[in-house]
Amino acid sequence: MSNDAVDPRLLAGNRRPMAGYRATHFLWAVEQGVATITLNRPERKNPLTFDSYAELRDLFHQLKWADDVKAVVVAGAGDNFSSGGDVHDIIGPLVKLKAPELLMFTRMTGELVKTMRACPQPIVAAVDGVCAGAGAIVAMASDLRLGTERSKTAFLFNRVGLAGCDMGACAILPRIVGQGRASELLYTGRSLGGAEGERWGFFNRLCEPASLLAEAQTLAGQLTQGPSFANGITKTMLHQEWAMTVEQAIEAEAQAQALCMLTQDFTRAYEAFVARQQPVFKGN
Repeated sequence: MSNDAVDPRLLAGNRRPMAGYRATHFLWAVEQGVATITLNRPERKNPLTFDSYAELRDLFHQLKWADDVKAVVVAGAGDNFSSGGDVHDIIGPLVKLKAPELLMFTRMTGELVKTMRACPQPIVAAVDGVCAGAGAIVAMASDLRLGTERSKTAFLFNRVGLAGCDMGACAILPRIVGQGRASELLYTGRSLGGAEGERWGFFNRLCEPASLLAEAQTLAGQLTQGPSFANGITKTMLHQEWAMTVEQAIEAEAQAQALCMLTQDFTRAYEAFVARQQPVFKGN
């Protein structure tokens, strides 16, 4: 079914273009369905601030309704991904706050991870150089991660007197690298090098620094050529099945797959196979 056959009032409330979005605290660009978010404070290794946390949280929330963004790349300007929360703009003010405001902050940062996991678009993190603290969390919360030999990923919360259980790290990181390895990173705060990160499964693969962003965008572009509705279902199930038994997961997947079988993309794939052609997916 094409969008033309859908009541425009329904579309108006549930579809919105995002290519024209104007970011305030980072760079934003959309090309052929791939959105690129660039943390853009290279002189400070791209730290996050109260403002950028909130804007990223709100942007990923809005991506639920984007009809012109099929995949997202997150990168850092210069030679680093992100050094995490800005020491002067965040850490300094935090030590002066009381519990209600501190909880407001930690809930805001956690909401960023929630919205990253809830948006239907696959997220590819292009990680070069320093990837620390909240920067490591943003990489962790992405669906796929490309790194370089010089990547240094550190969940360094205990280095500043905090627990490693920050922004979902104790739930998500063990599912990526395993419980023992996650425990080591969260207890020690040490850096995970690029080659070690690939060996542990944190990085899907390593790239040369000069080609990292282009390779991440190419990977994201390949994902946009797939059945985007079905890819969104895959992302949803990967996330939701963490809390399910195997029996519950099998039933949930049966329902999800039956829904995907109703899409025109499923029909397009069959017809293309019969015609010995490559399917052209349209996300419906």
